[in-house]
Amino acid sequence: MVNALKRHIIGPYAGIFVIWLFHISGILGIYFGDTEWFTTKTPLNLIISLAIFIWLFPINTKEKWILLILFTIVGMLVEWLGVTYGLFFGNYSYGSNLGVKLDGVPYLIGFYWALLTFITAEIVKRLGISGWLKIGLGALLMVGLDFLIEQNAPTFDLWQFEGHVPIDNYISWFVIGFVLHTILDNIKVEGNQSVSIHLYMAQVIFFTFFYFFPI
Repeated sequence: MVNALKRHIIGPYAGIFVIWLFHISGILGIYFGDTEWFTTKTPLNLIISLAIFIWLFPINTKEKWILLILFTIVGMLVEWLGVTYGLFFGNYSYGSNLGVKLDGVPYLIGFYWALLTFITAEIVKRLGISGWLKIGLGALLMVGLDFLIEQNAPTFDLWQFEGHVPIDNYISWFVIGFVLHTILDNIKVEGNQSVSIHLYMAQVIFFTFFYFFPI
């Protein structure tokens, strides 16, 4: 009973508090403080967000773990094809602020594909729409966040395109996101809507701030 109370009441509030603490601290620290020190802590922020997601979404069944691992592998694969052969997204390379890499692709970017698929699916699930419209809107939420991140990715040393970000990048994000959302929709995974919204909106607000106030 106590463990259930912690998970369903105390846990979400604590997790949401930590999500916003790190993102707001990041905004203030990068813009008004030591930019380099805070941007190098990007892997820590992503790891904490991933841990909160796994704990509170929660990833607590065999099906969810299989999907998390599958989506992470898909994310790593498409990013490796992009970095190595210029497929899907255009010609780009990763910087040093996303942590340890496998053949040029940060492990965290694979997990990020999985996390973003789960939380955007949970958000659109509650809008009362269904079918391809729901799946398409979930993919669009992924594209929208990617658009905001792209504006400051080179400045934060996340990744760098050769020239401008091509339209192919956003088309590929939508198509791949659409496929992942289709898989998730057919398996009927249930998760925590509140935690999903806060994880998504914290990133939207973080990158929107630097979209309008670049460093």
